[in-house]
Amino acid sequence: MRVVIAEDDVLLREGLALLLGTAGIDVVAAVDNATEFLAVIADDRPDAVVMDVRLPPSFRDEGLRAAVEARRVHPGLPVLVLSAYVEDSYASELLADGVGGVGYLLKERVGKVGEFLDALRRVADGGTAMDPEVISQLLVRRRADDPLSTLTAREREVLALMAEGHNNGTIADLLVVSEGAVHKHIRNIFTKLDLPNDEGGHRRVLAVLAYLNA
Repeated sequence: MRVVIAEDDVLLREGLALLLGTAGIDVVAAVDNATEFLAVIADDRPDAVVMDVRLPPSFRDEGLRAAVEARRVHPGLPVLVLSAYVEDSYASELLADGVGGVGYLLKERVGKVGEFLDALRRVADGGTAMDPEVISQLLVRRRADDPLSTLTAREREVLALMAEGHNNGTIADLLVVSEGAVHKHIRNIFTKLDLPNDEGGHRRVLAVLAYLNA
């Protein structure tokens, strides 16, 4: 896997490069600003991008804007965004094109190396990897009359784990239930949310996330 890193904090940037290199991942570039990032992407599209939401000069949303622009020019470019805070509007922006290959993690998740690398690989494969805390806040902030209010507590748990990118087998293991039970919960979720009853590949995750961010 070939990866580009965009992170202004030199310690985190170098740490990420070392971590990925140790895992056998080729870091083709590690930059500290959006302009240089877009130039690198234009010259040679990588397999995935790891980048901070906030980059110079204003440290507001330059990283996000650069990621959205990169995906506009290179549809489906896998992007794993890192943020120090839960800012779910950024997740909505990245998911807007509905293409897939998107991740949003809190920076503290990088310290859990196994989880971070697993998330990066899922994103590079075209899947999603949303931070559990982001998903939790997305669920909590819905309106009282939102269809999500019709979900049972178990269905909300399944929905959250789907949004994190887990497959049926993993969800079953995490909730200590059978895969058949998970399958039934997912069918109920799609029915209640009036979503296509399609569990194939990553489309089910993208459909749910698109709804959450509508």
